[in-house]
Amino acid sequence: MNVHEYQAKALLRDYGIEVPPGRLATTPEEASSAAADIGGTVVIKAQVHAGGRGKGGGIKLADTPAEAAQAAEAILGMNLVTPQTGAEGKLVSKVYVEAGSKIDDELYLAILVDRATQSVAVIASTEGGMEIEVVADQTPEKILTVQIDSLLGLCDYQARNLALDLGMNGPQAANFVKVLANLYRLFLEKDLSLLEINPLVLSGNDVIPLDCKLNFDSSALYRHPDIEELRDSAEEDAREADAAKYDLSWVSLDGNIGCMVNGAGLAMATMDIIKYAGGSPANFLDLGGGANKEGVERAFNLILADDSVKGILVNIFGGIVLCDMVAEGIIEAAKAVGVSVPLVVRLDGTNAEKGREMLANSGLDITPATGMKDGAEKIVAAVNA
Repeated sequence: MNVHEYQAKALLRDYGIEVPPGRLATTPEEASSAAADIGGTVVIKAQVHAGGRGKGGGIKLADTPAEAAQAAEAILGMNLVTPQTGAEGKLVSKVYVEAGSKIDDELYLAILVDRATQSVAVIASTEGGMEIEVVADQTPEKILTVQIDSLLGLCDYQARNLALDLGMNGPQAANFVKVLANLYRLFLEKDLSLLEINPLVLSGNDVIPLDCKLNFDSSALYRHPDIEELRDSAEEDAREADAAKYDLSWVSLDGNIGCMVNGAGLAMATMDIIKYAGGSPANFLDLGGGANKEGVERAFNLILADDSVKGILVNIFGGIVLCDMVAEGIIEAAKAVGVSVPLVVRLDGTNAEKGREMLANSGLDITPATGMKDGAEKIVAAVNA
């Protein structure tokens, strides 16, 4: 789960990390008032879950409250397109008005879960303000990595050495050690999967996070109701959010064949074999091990909500999920929802024969498949007919 910059900086303040004063605004008038209260030059920042906002015109400077209102008016309501939003962009409904900062130097800093070493790692670079992917591609030697022992945690000497490697002086290095220690504490206590600050600016002896991205482990949100409250459903795919309510895993894609599968691995293989057969999947949908009739019906609703879907392939391998239970869900859902596109169903595993018999006797227009390849070929042929 992602949060907005203004929410991330509020969390940083809670952990004793100095950030520039700022205020959220949803109208030009609120932006003007915030600028007047903050004083001096302010920065107006679009609040969307995407990086590269400046490149898309989502960040503007203002020297007066009147200029802040003009900048907010230009940003609010715009469809912000950045390298991370895709061509469809994101609608901006709020801006963050923040005090301008004197910048002597810009650094990059991130804390993340390094799955290769099964530890938390700190990534840093002197090339702040740049996309880290570009730095990794063009000047990989400028990326510094510190692995943190899960038992010892972040040691002071690691933070001091990193500060020196980044070219900081004595007072700067001391402040950096404090900031990094608090960031690491935030990372652990709130179950983050990524904490990224770009840039982390040096201003005199101060070390200030100028921009901050926090990504939380969704599986751990039950431990953090305060973080769950920060969720902005408007920034998420509506179907993904709806699917999560029913313990369904959903990712929207750009094809025209809806997929309903149990198990993430099988779902990936199903998408691959659809492509191999000449089709294009419209979604990734994992029913999960605890799927029930209601979940199957909801899955059909989610798939059919996409107007681009011209056919559906159901691929179930019965194990924890019984094939006859899925068949019952398919029959009830098809009747309730009114499936008007070709429907191909492949059932295998526990109670598969019983499930196939139920589908055959349902009176519904359902095409059975004897295997994954057969199912993919049949649904692609039906969609292209």
